[in-house]
Amino acid sequence: MESRRDFLKKTTMAGTAMATLPSFAFGIVKNRLPEDEIIGHGDFRYKVQKDWAKMTVGHNPILNCHEMQMDSKGRLIMLGDHTDNNVLVFDKSGKLLDYWGTRYPGGHGLTLHDEGGEDMLYIVDCGWFQDRSGKWTKQSGMVSKTTVDGRLLFMLPDPRTIGVYSKDQDYLPTETAIGPNGDIYVTDGYGSDYILQFNAKGEFIRKWGGHDHEDENLNLRNAHGVTVDYRNKENPVLIVTSRATNSFKFFTLNGQYIKTVELPGAFICRPVMDDSNIYSGVCWSQTREGKDYVRDTGFVTILDKDNKVVSNPGGEAPQYKNGKLQKMYQSKTPIFNHGHDVCVDEDKNVYVCQWNAHHTPPIKLERV
Repeated sequence: MESRRDFLKKTTMAGTAMATLPSFAFGIVKNRLPEDEIIGHGDFRYKVQKDWAKMTVGHNPILNCHEMQMDSKGRLIMLGDHTDNNVLVFDKSGKLLDYWGTRYPGGHGLTLHDEGGEDMLYIVDCGWFQDRSGKWTKQSGMVSKTTVDGRLLFMLPDPRTIGVYSKDQDYLPTETAIGPNGDIYVTDGYGSDYILQFNAKGEFIRKWGGHDHEDENLNLRNAHGVTVDYRNKENPVLIVTSRATNSFKFFTLNGQYIKTVELPGAFICRPVMDDSNIYSGVCWSQTREGKDYVRDTGFVTILDKDNKVVSNPGGEAPQYKNGKLQKMYQSKTPIFNHGHDVCVDEDKNVYVCQWNAHHTPPIKLERV
């Protein structure tokens, strides 16, 4: 059976998904800062609370913490890929309130959407799953809509079964976003790099993206994440991650390319909107020698209303020369292994979910 590393090698050589999921052996980042040390830059500085989560992984096992959302009750809902408890629910003090979910071995993407005053979840199983021996296996991905307590409402169709993909195209979705009219946008970030648009009933509308265009602006390479940007309320747009090219790409809601924001050196995950800022976990970063996919080189990056990087908690301070952002690196004293997602609460604290982080729960960054 094809290993995860073989899959990644082939997709990189083919110039398609390009470095989607590097198969690092996990370990604990050494030489972490003291607990009371302040990280970040400018107005976005934080105290690290790495023991925020009041739980034991012996009772509630964790493989990877992938994404987190806050519901209308202020609860923090985290999706992981351990099928003893795919979903862990915390309060903001870190107390574990609930856990559920056994059907998502590739639990990866989590979107919460208020639908008529009721919270709904869109859960993405990316199709890659890790057994308890550590071996990675690939199967078909899936997107499910559930209630906030896990009752399944419907699943989106596999694009290969409805004539949208050919049967030999991979479908390994990574993320969803919900548009202002209820349309569902799915990123096929570990598969064929398309954005798939469905209506609120799960009926297919269109697709765009992929990685075979002559115009590189239209290509997505590891389309890892997507969100709706409402900063211009009269004209919301989509922000899509092109992780292998260290960039966010902006599109209209019907898939027309607008612009690219380059984030050199940072292999970013999904964009997370809070007020006028964009936050993102950086899963890994380059070395100063230009080596990619280095183990335990993650951090968090924060952009302002003009899409300028203003802080890199766990990373070095952003630098601009002649208006151009220079390559970004992890700080010399590491904090994170691999920042996979962030969640921002009403007090502007940040909760960081990590992939490949020695089975550890999320870390809280308390805003100072």
